[in-house]
Amino acid sequence: MKRRIVIVLYEGFQLLDMSGPADVFAAATLLTGQDGYQVEVGAAKAGAVPAAHHGIEVVAQAALNEIHGPIDTLLVVGGPTTMTQARDPELIEQVVRLSRVARRTTSVCSGAFVLAAAGLLDGRRATTHWLLTGRLGACYPDVMVEPDAIYIRDGEVWTSAGVSAGMDLALALVADDHGHEVARQVACGLVVYLHRPGGQSQFSMPMSVIRPRSEPLRDLQAFIDANPAEDLSVPALARRAGLSERHFSRVFTEQTGLSPGRYVERSRADTARRLLEVTDHALDRVARESGLGRPETLYRVFRRHLRVSPGDYRRRFHSKET
Repeated sequence: MKRRIVIVLYEGFQLLDMSGPADVFAAATLLTGQDGYQVEVGAAKAGAVPAAHHGIEVVAQAALNEIHGPIDTLLVVGGPTTMTQARDPELIEQVVRLSRVARRTTSVCSGAFVLAAAGLLDGRRATTHWLLTGRLGACYPDVMVEPDAIYIRDGEVWTSAGVSAGMDLALALVADDHGHEVARQVACGLVVYLHRPGGQSQFSMPMSVIRPRSEPLRDLQAFIDANPAEDLSVPALARRAGLSERHFSRVFTEQTGLSPGRYVERSRADTARRLLEVTDHALDRVARESGLGRPETLYRVFRRHLRVSPGDYRRRFHSKET
């Protein structure tokens, strides 16, 4: 029997908050058949609901007050109008009612404000878009806000960070229902990251680095990424850049937002991550080929940047097809 997903929309919602998870559930259904998902869309009124900024409308199949349980997963999306929507007593009443008949209640991005206004996050750990985490904590002090997580599960309430993190949340829900192998196949089919651990920082390694203005530094950045096992010490990189060590460190940090050492470590961690995903290499070989040297260093770097051990990461995300 298919699991019933009810997605709550309102005028001015973020389109990807809805379409991203919906596509994940649709892909999982193709793989699992009758054990998959049936997605329904509800809003204050049945009919067209305009998304934010797009000129695109999505048809809600039913008014929220016409939807009755049981529900497997209730999912509340976010959007630029969420703060206003969170003050709508009718919306909050319906979310509370539907949550009572749902096996689990979830939100994407600023949808957490609706759950918080409904009292569903009181005493729970939760997250939202990094720009809004401070506001969520200030408005709802009973919520234990974790500002740096991709998604968080606290009991049967799940919340996610901004926009594309809704797909990470949906993949986690699929993994919870059907196992990591199904989630892996869904992620591969949708060509998305498979899939970011919930505790991983909202700022992925590539996102948190600014592309240098200087072409020589851009070339050097590409060299670092392509040659993780080379000597990437500050003296060696400074020589390659034709700069003094002190000047090189200052300029590199200024133009990328990271010190050379920090950038090299992140680049090597990213290489190690890919090796763990697509090879069966032992951890000592992964450490050598990624330039991290020893398994102990690999472990420390993974805990620092991805908040999981290399072994746990491989168990979750290794592709058995390679």
